[in-house]
Amino acid sequence: MDHAADAHRTDLMTITRHVLNEQSKYPESRGDFSILLNHIVLGCKFVCSVVNKAGLAKIIGLAGETNVQGEEQKKLDVLSNEVFVKALVSSGRTCILVSEEDEEATFVEPSRRGRYCVVFDPLDGSSNIDCGVSIGTIFGIYMVKDDHEPTLDDVLQPGKNMLAAGYCMYGSSCTFVLSTGTGVNGFTLDPSLGEFILTHPNIKIPKKGKIYSVNEGNAKNWDGPTAKYVEKCKFPQDGSSSKSLRYIGSMVADVHRTLLYGGIFLYPADKKSPNGKLRVLYEVFPMSFLMEQAGGQAFTGKQRALDLVPAKIHERSPVFLGSYDEVEEIKALYAAEEEKA
Repeated sequence: MDHAADAHRTDLMTITRHVLNEQSKYPESRGDFSILLNHIVLGCKFVCSVVNKAGLAKIIGLAGETNVQGEEQKKLDVLSNEVFVKALVSSGRTCILVSEEDEEATFVEPSRRGRYCVVFDPLDGSSNIDCGVSIGTIFGIYMVKDDHEPTLDDVLQPGKNMLAAGYCMYGSSCTFVLSTGTGVNGFTLDPSLGEFILTHPNIKIPKKGKIYSVNEGNAKNWDGPTAKYVEKCKFPQDGSSSKSLRYIGSMVADVHRTLLYGGIFLYPADKKSPNGKLRVLYEVFPMSFLMEQAGGQAFTGKQRALDLVPAKIHERSPVFLGSYDEVEEIKALYAAEEEKA
C-alpha cells in the first residue's frame, strides 16, 4: 500500500471544506447554512447507500400506497422521505419543509426551528429503481426573515429568491451538484473516504448543444411551438446535422447530462397535462436555478421559469431548460405563435 500517496489525499477539496470556504467570505455568517447543507449531504449519503443495496435488501416492493401526485410509492420513496425529514429537522436550522411525498408542508416545532425552508423531492425517478437507471434527490433552500411566525407564504415565492439549490444523483457514481448562487459545482462520492470530492468545479453549460431530451410519446398532444422545435431538431432546414435524442425519464439524470454536455431538456404542457407535469417548487425551480447559474436558461413557454410565483406547494408547470441558444429558439417560436394569435 502506498502510504505516501494516500497521505496526499488529505488535500482534496471535500464538499464540507468547499462550503466552509464559501462561508468564510461572509464574516457575519453564523455557520447555520453550512450546518444545514451538512445534514442534506448526510441524508444523500444514507439514501445512496440504501439505493445501492436495494436489489439485495428486498426493499423494492410497493408500499401499497399512492402519494399525493397519484404515483405508486416504492418503499424506498417512503424511507428516503423519512430520512430527509429527520435530517432536516434535527439540523435545528429549518422551519418549513415541503416534500413531494407529503400532502401538507411540515412546520418544525419552535424549539427546533431555524431560518430556512427546504423544498425537496426525496427520490425523483423512483419508478426506475428496478431497472437500475439513475435516480436522485432534488432540493431548494429559501431563507425566512426572523420577524414573523413562518407561514406557507415563506415557501410560495418565486425561484429567483432561492438561496441555494442542488441535486444528488445515485447512478454509476454518486454525484452531488450544488449552487449557492455563485456558480455550480459538482462533487463525487469517494466510497473509500465516505466524502464528496470536488470533481466538476465551476460547471458551465455549452452555449449550444447537439442533444434534445423529451418524451416523444406525448408528441400528438403537443402545442405548435414544441412540435416545431422538435421537428427542427430532427430535420434542420439550415443544412446543419440533426440533434440526437436522449431521454432517460429520470429528471435528475436527464438534467445532469444536459448540464454537462449542453442541449435542451423539455417537459412541455400538452392536451393531457395543460399545466405540465413537473412540480414547480422542488423540480422546476432547483433545476432552473442550477441552469441559470451555469450560464443556461429556463423558460415555461410564457416566462422565465424562476419568475413564476406558485400558488400551491404541489403546483405544476411546463419547462424548457438547457443551453442558452437552444432556449432562445424555443422562446422565439412561442413569441411567433403569440403574434399570430
